[in-house]
Amino acid sequence: ELNSTLYQSAWKSHFLSSIMMPLMNFVGNIGYVAVAVSGGWLAAKKMVTVGDIQAFLQYVRQFTQPIVQIANISNVLQQTAAAAERIFDFLASEEEKDVSIEMGQKGALVEIPESIKGKVEFRHVCFGYLPDQPIIKDFSATILPGQKVAIVGPTGAGKTTLVKLLMRFYDPDSGEILVDDIPIRSLPRSLVRSWFGMVLQDTWLFSGTVKENIAYGKRDATEAEIVEAAKAAHVDHFVRALPEGYNLEINEETTNISQGQMQLLTIARAMLAQPPMLILDEATSNVDTHTELLIQRAMGLLMQGRTSFVIAHRLSTIRDADLILVMDHGDIVEQGTHEELLNKGGFYAELYNSQFDQNGEDRLAISASSF
Repeated sequence: ELNSTLYQSAWKSHFLSSIMMPLMNFVGNIGYVAVAVSGGWLAAKKMVTVGDIQAFLQYVRQFTQPIVQIANISNVLQQTAAAAERIFDFLASEEEKDVSIEMGQKGALVEIPESIKGKVEFRHVCFGYLPDQPIIKDFSATILPGQKVAIVGPTGAGKTTLVKLLMRFYDPDSGEILVDDIPIRSLPRSLVRSWFGMVLQDTWLFSGTVKENIAYGKRDATEAEIVEAAKAAHVDHFVRALPEGYNLEINEETTNISQGQMQLLTIARAMLAQPPMLILDEATSNVDTHTELLIQRAMGLLMQGRTSFVIAHRLSTIRDADLILVMDHGDIVEQGTHEELLNKGGFYAELYNSQFDQNGEDRLAISASSF
């Protein structure tokens, strides 16, 4: 229904904008024809001269020219009005509330820890972007410090939404999320987000040098620390091959480096920041198989002693996870290790068998390497 509404609106917009200029040209030409015909008839009766006709033609052009110019910018004015409406809606939206560190129910102060161990607990979490359309329903799980947790499932199962709740981009409709037994709802968002290092499927780099982009997560990092993180993420070898090395200016459109290199830079950024917890969302989705293996080794070193959440569709990246949460339609349908879930022969086994052949080879990797 939403797609149909968007299609109808877009079709109407393009249709009206495409007929605007021809319509204005037609109206302007009618004026020329009217002046020429009436002027010719009056000139034949010697009521006006040819100079009078020429003068009236100029008057018609001067009259229609502003109208044509308005028609030229009408599309820009409409787009500007639509953009301004979205901007005003954003400015009028409710700001994120400053979280008080005082528990309202018990009246006890919540002590903000200087460091965390990395225990994460979900207690009967329910959430939906729309009130009548829940995505995550009664989700409960306990992740111990230092564990590598893999979250798998089909598209739309609620994997990324779970991470957004963990980062407090949204708050659960019911239930609560705790880090080291502290409800994150009672902590400032900036503090909760500072505990996590993220490598997302959509890579984000800003206009600046390669060195500045790597050091974004740790502004006071030394050049030696930046190079060390780059080597761990296997970035150093291709950066040194660039014309200006670490001082290469990445343009705003990020067209002077490849998509795989962009993702490697974000991995190096997370390695440099050394956060207590990690979130990897399809961290190796845009690199080739060889680079993926190198990244997995580097990530293994980074994740030692850190609670890590790995969201992936390729099950080859999470075989060694301490805990695998299998999600479907917002519910945890299975959980356990890789071997335990395969022995159950349930939903995870179906996903695994759909990606691997009888010899255990990744069909997705084979198909990708054939291109």
